[in-house]
Amino acid sequence: MAAPASDRLILPRYRRDPEGTHPPLGSPGYGSTRLRHPKQPLVLLPQKLTEVTGPLLGPGRVGAHDNDLTVQHDGEPQGQRIIVHGRLLDSDGRPIPDSLVEIWQANAGGRYRHTGDNWPSPIDPNFTGVGRTVTDSAGRYEFTTIKPGAYPWRNHDNAWRPAHIHFSVFGQAFPQRLVTQMYFPDDPLFFQDPIFNSVPDEKARQRMISRYDHSRTTDHWALAFEWDIVVRGREQSVFEDEEDE
Repeated sequence: MAAPASDRLILPRYRRDPEGTHPPLGSPGYGSTRLRHPKQPLVLLPQKLTEVTGPLLGPGRVGAHDNDLTVQHDGEPQGQRIIVHGRLLDSDGRPIPDSLVEIWQANAGGRYRHTGDNWPSPIDPNFTGVGRTVTDSAGRYEFTTIKPGAYPWRNHDNAWRPAHIHFSVFGQAFPQRLVTQMYFPDDPLFFQDPIFNSVPDEKARQRMISRYDHSRTTDHWALAFEWDIVVRGREQSVFEDEEDE
């Protein structure tokens, strides 16, 4: 006997992003995509119970100073202290609470603390450049960190990456993971950065740029930048059961 309609699990269906929202997998201006992107068309898999009931990435994974990158070592890091804050939202504008947000970035001199980064800018012994936090009940997150510097790379002649912070966020389900980059307003390097310009939609590109927030700037302490992150929301239609006809 079939279960009553009220007892049946109705799984959410995720809205596909409009064409042009995300960069193409192979972006000619960004040379290394030739080695990174899939060679075959992606296969879209249905969202089932396993995908929409996890992950368990809650407060147990976050330490006391994980969201303040300026106090993780014995001394203070060099550079301009900043506060980066915002909200994690679904595409219907609803907050996503209790969600893990991770960041990684270069130091004030534009250098990552990584063996693969060896351009002649000093490593800051008091700055690792990695942080994490969990959104609150209103979907808010906040980090205290150092404004990253621009850095050179070998993608094209005289190539410099604009200052940016990498973000990894999760929605209410594992497939909602999003890895993106936050930029700073009025950066003079936007014009020649193939990663920033690989996003075809001009409005989508502007959504990657934070805004200066004077109301949250702390006198004699830190500048503040606000940046909301929107992941896919739920768009579920109402269906009639065949048994109801």
